[in-house]
Amino acid sequence: MIAPSVFLTGLGVGLGLILAIGAQNAFVLRQGLRGEHVLAVVLACAVSDAVLIVLGVTSFARIATVLPWLDPVMRFAGAAFLGWYGWRAARSAFRSTEALVVAGQAPPAPLGRVLATCLALTWLNPHVYLDTVVLLGTISTRFPGDEFSFGAGAVTGSFVFFFSLGYGARLLRPLFASAKAWRVLDGLIALVMWGIAVKLVMG
Repeated sequence: MIAPSVFLTGLGVGLGLILAIGAQNAFVLRQGLRGEHVLAVVLACAVSDAVLIVLGVTSFARIATVLPWLDPVMRFAGAAFLGWYGWRAARSAFRSTEALVVAGQAPPAPLGRVLATCLALTWLNPHVYLDTVVLLGTISTRFPGDEFSFGAGAVTGSFVFFFSLGYGARLLRPLFASAKAWRVLDGLIALVMWGIAVKLVMG
């Protein structure tokens, strides 16, 4: 049985952790604005979060003990990927002349490439593990016997957030009919990626 109060606590904590702008959120926002493979992207993000939340709620302490080398490996791999992705966004910010094209007027990026980027931004970002596996896993221990309710709330929060971000982004489409707005967004994305990368390298 799900304990409603613990479920709502998990929902609130999950939403609180995921609301901050980050590499994953910026990518979902961009795909939502473009209207490209939105369902696949939000599902990939939400399901990935769900897997990590379950992992944290059930066994985060044992993972840290058994695999002490995982943290530095993930930090530097994630920093390298985010640095490269930030460079791409910065180049687009300075060179791009694209504006938002109405769906159907231009071919979307291949689904495989979009999903590969989405999954890399998710699974190569150690902050995702910190939020889901470590923090949510730690907080769940405060509810002995109701860890399932807490985890279910956090998973629900993830699905609500990503679907809202992906499909709610279309409300901003009139703004992004301007090429300048796209360049500003790409510039902000580049700064976010590089900021996270620097934090990862510095530990």
